[in-house]
Amino acid sequence: MKKIEIVDTTLRDGEQAAGVNFNLFQKKHLARCLDGLGVDIIEVGIPAMGKEEIQDIYEINNLNLNTQLLTWNRMKISDIDCSIETGCKNVHITVPASDVHIKKKLNKTHIEVVNEMKKVIAYAKSKDLRVSIGAEDASRADFDFLIYLYTEAKREGATRIRYADTLGALDPFNTYEIIKQIKLNVDLPLDFHGHNDLGLATANGLGAIRGGAEIISCSINGLGERAGNTPLEEIAVILKLKDLYDTSVDISQLTKISKIVENYSGRKLEKQKPIVGEEVFSHESGIHVDGLLKDSNTYELFAPELLGRQRKIVIGKHSGKKAIEHWIKENGYKVQYNEIKNIIHTLNKDSNISSFTLM
Repeated sequence: MKKIEIVDTTLRDGEQAAGVNFNLFQKKHLARCLDGLGVDIIEVGIPAMGKEEIQDIYEINNLNLNTQLLTWNRMKISDIDCSIETGCKNVHITVPASDVHIKKKLNKTHIEVVNEMKKVIAYAKSKDLRVSIGAEDASRADFDFLIYLYTEAKREGATRIRYADTLGALDPFNTYEIIKQIKLNVDLPLDFHGHNDLGLATANGLGAIRGGAEIISCSINGLGERAGNTPLEEIAVILKLKDLYDTSVDISQLTKISKIVENYSGRKLEKQKPIVGEEVFSHESGIHVDGLLKDSNTYELFAPELLGRQRKIVIGKHSGKKAIEHWIKENGYKVQYNEIKNIIHTLNKDSNISSFTLM
């Protein structure tokens, strides 16, 4: 079974979410949690941000985790020097790839960008660093230029490439086609880095995998710029359930780390958020509860225990006879059938009665 590598960028792109700022204790705790989760690579931060960031990454590097650490760098030799100070041996270098980034942001030509990239790769390689090259805003870049950029990066010594859908502009159909074509032209491991501006980051990640990507960049809870990144918990669970690809992620740890990131980031999760939301294993509807009590497969795609969780049966206005009977039995009460009917009638009649959890 093909293994998909997971790059977690919670400590880099996640912290770039507006208003999010992890302190050193939180960063070290998250790094340990991600290591325990089994991610292959932690994108640990941006050393060029300054001395404090360099020191934070240096201390995380000294934790001697099993997972590899990766620093994020602009296409500047000074950024590489900052990364060297952290002690990390893996550097990611982002290269603006779209016309709007090259011409408007950098005021450069395509050739100038590639030549600058080659200089920075050569410098990093001379310092015995392993280099990943990322095409920023790749989804709006000219495809032929993209292939040229990746080819030159490989020639200079880069050992993997990243395709960044920086604005979340893709859909899973063109993601599949684009990644497939890149893999036909460039023989390097490919990392797909998606954003969720159209709510398609997970679907696009799956499209990239089907197209041949060996690596997916993602973050816990999808934390990241604007609408966020590909949620790690969604990709990991989907790949586990579909049993077509393997990852090293221990999905039983996802709920715990999700709550930690929610707390540290201050970004409250929606209760119905897939995989990790508080209410995704909660059931109130009478028809659903009746089915669940007979066989959980009737209304649950997978057992909550896989994530270290438990289902909840909620008693409320939508509850049916079986849910009430089960609640009564679980709590050691004995009532007559007519009394059960009265309870259901009361719940249905007064929609202001608060629901409560059975289990």
